[in-house]
Amino acid sequence: MAGGLVALLDDVAVLARTAAASLDDIGAAAAKASTKAAGVVVDDAAVTPQYVRGLAAKRELPIIKRIALGSLRNKFLIILPVVLLLSQFLPGLLTPILMIGGAYLCYEGAEKVWHKIAHRGAHQEEEGAKDEKALISGAVRTDLILSAEILVISLNEVIDEPFWSRLAILAVVALIMTVVVYGAVGLIVKMDDAGLRLAAGPGAVAALGRGLVKAMPIVLTALTIIGTAAMLWVGGHILLVGTDDLGWHALYGAVHHMEEAAHDATGALGGVVGWLVNTVFSAILGLIVGALIVVVMTLIAKRRKAH
Repeated sequence: MAGGLVALLDDVAVLARTAAASLDDIGAAAAKASTKAAGVVVDDAAVTPQYVRGLAAKRELPIIKRIALGSLRNKFLIILPVVLLLSQFLPGLLTPILMIGGAYLCYEGAEKVWHKIAHRGAHQEEEGAKDEKALISGAVRTDLILSAEILVISLNEVIDEPFWSRLAILAVVALIMTVVVYGAVGLIVKMDDAGLRLAAGPGAVAALGRGLVKAMPIVLTALTIIGTAAMLWVGGHILLVGTDDLGWHALYGAVHHMEEAAHDATGALGGVVGWLVNTVFSAILGLIVGALIVVVMTLIAKRRKAH
């Protein structure tokens, strides 16, 4: 009896060590996959603050919380199952689906640019009158595309792993990215409130608080611009890479050639300059595609109104 119990405990210990090793492997793979998607995560964090700009301070964190919950639903109920099933059975459909999402991001970015140009005077008034439900819905739709790219990029890093390992790794990535993005957004939008509290303190602390209060409108304006640019860049980059994956190599090849030429011509700064070249051309492509979609959608809307 004692011998059987010892053997059982040995088996349990072996299983525990195996499980711990597996968790370590999943953690390491998740960290590697997360690093590859870091660029899109930064864009996601830049895009989100614009959705709460102009709202009452007491509504900012509740709305960010609802957007974060929507992001988790996007990742765990839509993107993760679809991405895993497609990668397992129909991997060829991943790129076209991602390109459709990229086109939507281009449309959103171009629409914001057009709205800024065409409605400059009425912009602030409309910002204050935003409907919270529509605002959250728009933010969650945008998150769907950005989250999809994050998980597809992460998937490409672990594509050779078994199905259940892929599931565990991508689930960890999805959770970490959501906490990082929306935690950062929450800190950004409440920084002015922190500044007000510090401003009531003594000496240098008060000066720091006043500086934060003065700086935050500038920071939020900059993030709005960066967020719009990020939509165009990420959307354009998805389309650029997608065309190459589908066998249309000319456009990607031309941009890649310019990127390499810039890299070689700028020495120590080659990596940064090469990235900027790729980013600028991706954003230009995103703006062109987005503008075309805006024109088409506007014509459709006018035709419906006329009828």
